[in-house]
Amino acid sequence: MFSRIVRPGFHLNRKEFLQVGFSGMLGFGLTDLISGRQTRGESENLSPLFGKAKSVILVFLTGAPSHQDIWDLKPEAPVGIRGDYTPIDTNVSGIQIGPHVPRLAQIADKYAIVRSMTHDLPGHEQATHFVLTGVNQLPPGATHMASRNDWPCYSAGIQELRPKGDGLPMGVMLPTYLHNGYGFSGQTAGFMGSRLDPWHVTKDPNAANFQLDELTLQPGVTVQRVQDRRALLSELDGQRRDLDAVSAAQPLSRSRQEAYQLLSAGGRFREAFDMNRETTEMRERYGRHAFGQSLLLARRLVEAGIPIVQANMGTMNNWDTHGDNFGQLKNRLLPPFDQGFSALITDLSEKGLLDETLVVAIGEFGRTPQINPTAGRDHWSGVFSAVFAGAGVRGGQVVGASDAHAAYPATRGWYPADLGATIYTALGVEPSSTIVDPLGRPHRLNLGNVISPLFS
Repeated sequence: MFSRIVRPGFHLNRKEFLQVGFSGMLGFGLTDLISGRQTRGESENLSPLFGKAKSVILVFLTGAPSHQDIWDLKPEAPVGIRGDYTPIDTNVSGIQIGPHVPRLAQIADKYAIVRSMTHDLPGHEQATHFVLTGVNQLPPGATHMASRNDWPCYSAGIQELRPKGDGLPMGVMLPTYLHNGYGFSGQTAGFMGSRLDPWHVTKDPNAANFQLDELTLQPGVTVQRVQDRRALLSELDGQRRDLDAVSAAQPLSRSRQEAYQLLSAGGRFREAFDMNRETTEMRERYGRHAFGQSLLLARRLVEAGIPIVQANMGTMNNWDTHGDNFGQLKNRLLPPFDQGFSALITDLSEKGLLDETLVVAIGEFGRTPQINPTAGRDHWSGVFSAVFAGAGVRGGQVVGASDAHAAYPATRGWYPADLGATIYTALGVEPSSTIVDPLGRPHRLNLGNVISPLFS
């Protein structure tokens, strides 16, 4: 074990060795400890906006997009590696990206690309766990299936350490729950318990009849009984008073308590899901497809005060292009992503929300440098890319680099734990904070480093 993970020339003192032992009991190895030693020390000379974000929008490209065909093209590589695409210029001199994200090419000054993300487990379920929770290896007992052994997702960590107490969820995941007959791990509060689970929305916000049953009126209250919005709000006010009386008289089950809190928290959360409040022009700007409307709903949830919003770009493993990689990217995947993601960044900027919202677009890993016989690319976690915007991110830059074949980092590699440290710190939460599970056992929330070049 030690021969595999101790870096050449790196020595541990007794205190650090004891820390390794303690972290190992919590399910972490020496690599994680080393990667987390200087999280705060590297946070000097950063943007004054960093650490003051109110929300994070995590755009999760489930299935793992081909980094070397979108963000990190290698036109000088051999033909069996470089692929079918020729890079295009962006509005930032010296930065080129793939030809099928032209809208994003025109706003490259608003985001940064990290081209040296990496980890060592190219399996969808496990890597999803890494990226959605900010760990570099699975905790004890966790597998490819969701369980209460999982590490807590970001909203659970935020809720435990910075509870709001306003009755609103700390996190919302939409528009799908990732599963393959079983839930992918990393989508819940894991060992911290169901009380910290995020809200999962499993309906397409582009659907004509999009609404959430959990936010509908109580039995006996119908639109026919209330003729306009003012009467409707008055009726809801009456329901809230009734629920207040009920809650004072008897304990509520968890589900009933959640329903009570959502009604008691006021209309902003309910109204966020009313997509008809957006103009036709705005909805068309994002795109009338699940990608675009999910990102528009994410913006609406940020406006409603939700700290963590995760928008899954597609159903489970949607970007898993083992066959016809180039055709799938060009015709199915990139056009709606380009439209929706560029609209999100531009919209947040125009509304004055980008400075207080960290936006991250990332998959669980990348794709193989070598193109396979079916014109696809297979699983590859040696290096991949992520995009960051807002909350102090200096746009118009590339952080890190991959090698000539986009196979491994050529500069410092950044890990899922570093992504987690960046998300937590952006929201004003110290990554090294201690969380205590329901059995009273302490755990260090995160062992990563802030990706500080993003904010310098």
